[in-house]
Amino acid sequence: MSPSDWTIVESRSRGESGLHCAPFMNDERTLVNVGDFGFARSMLMHEPQIRWVDSVGSHSYLVQGRRMIGSADDCDIIVRDGEVSRLHASLEVTSDGAWVRDLGSRNGTFVNGVRVREAQVPDGGCIHLGATDLWLFYNQNAAELDLWPFERFGPLWGRSTAMRELFAQLYRVAQLPSTVLVLGETGTGKELVAKAIHEASPRVEKPFVVVDCGALAESLLEVELFGNAKGAYTGAMGARAGAIESADGGTVFLDEVGEMPLSMQPKLLRALESRMVRRVGETQYRSVNVRFIAATHRDLASMVNLGTFREDLYFRLSVVPLTVPPLRDRLDDIPLLVEKLLPPGAQGVVTPDLLREMRQRPWAGNVRELRNFVERALALGARGALHLAGARRDEKGASVAPPAEGALPGVNADEPFKLIRDRWLDHLERDYLRSMMERYKRDTSAIAHASGLDRSYVYRLMRKHEL
Repeated sequence: MSPSDWTIVESRSRGESGLHCAPFMNDERTLVNVGDFGFARSMLMHEPQIRWVDSVGSHSYLVQGRRMIGSADDCDIIVRDGEVSRLHASLEVTSDGAWVRDLGSRNGTFVNGVRVREAQVPDGGCIHLGATDLWLFYNQNAAELDLWPFERFGPLWGRSTAMRELFAQLYRVAQLPSTVLVLGETGTGKELVAKAIHEASPRVEKPFVVVDCGALAESLLEVELFGNAKGAYTGAMGARAGAIESADGGTVFLDEVGEMPLSMQPKLLRALESRMVRRVGETQYRSVNVRFIAATHRDLASMVNLGTFREDLYFRLSVVPLTVPPLRDRLDDIPLLVEKLLPPGAQGVVTPDLLREMRQRPWAGNVRELRNFVERALALGARGALHLAGARRDEKGASVAPPAEGALPGVNADEPFKLIRDRWLDHLERDYLRSMMERYKRDTSAIAHASGLDRSYVYRLMRKHEL
């Protein structure tokens, strides 16, 4: 959906007047103004509260979304403890509870005395970081989640609770000038999220400029971002504005920002802080009015602890972090997505067997893999029908049928590294868990103790691999 497809409507909600973008048209092209009715509500979870005592006193914090815990001043939950890493752990509230994840800390993260990499924290549970105990308690009253009232937000589609919650967040964020960091696995649609924010914002009539930080060499990336003066390098026959300058008034989308070389990161940080750019080969700075949206599939917080990403740049980018859920966590969206991926003449030909097959797949490549799956099924089907066997044929993605028990997954150099890695990780999890279940007669407490995993994480792996 291009910016010209959005419709400008007059808004007088909340006592305001002026023009803004109505970020939705239904399939009959009828204007919808969300200010007329507000969001749907969902009573999905309880709000957890963290309480702790450190060197400066006692504290409490109400956790919503994903929050960073550490000793750095820019963390959401600051723990004044010399044994706590600057970025020590993350705590995320989801529909199935609160999950803590270690971010490569110096001395580890513990839940109820067990060292964990990732674990669910129960009500009354203790998170031990450094020399500090953080206690988690759930409020008695359920927290209300805002849900977008439609199955569409700009170029994005979804009917699951996870996506409609994300759509509501996108609508609110679009009205603000804040820098946004979009997190998510490969193939989840992070660029579409950035486009949706831009198209729902007051900047919709201005440019949306994409820079792929992982596709360019360092010298080319600098020129791409900041532009160059005439003669700045061999072959620079004329002056050229960079992406940031070209997007003046609009939005710059920094795709795969986690791939940016360390030497380039201070230059981007200066542009973020000052909203000024200097072309390569020039001495003067030019003022720009842009909004920055960055995206990555990497864990930037862990990269900060490893020294491969600047801490100050991380905090400057993650003013508003948004996470796009993987397809395996929103299986209810598959029928809708398939419907939108099919050409008009192929509507209504998705069989129950095909839907069952699609719901059982791990979808390591997410929506991108689903698109390829549908295209293969359609190409090999008869009279516009989807063909299940055809969709499975010659498949190179990570969601092929699992190897025979004990057999290792293959390695194909034509595949992205992440898909290969995820396939091997799935193999490791499945075979390790199967062996532990046989050894301990499916006693999850014994498995958790022997493996060093939290029991809730063991349950999570069992559900994931249907064991």
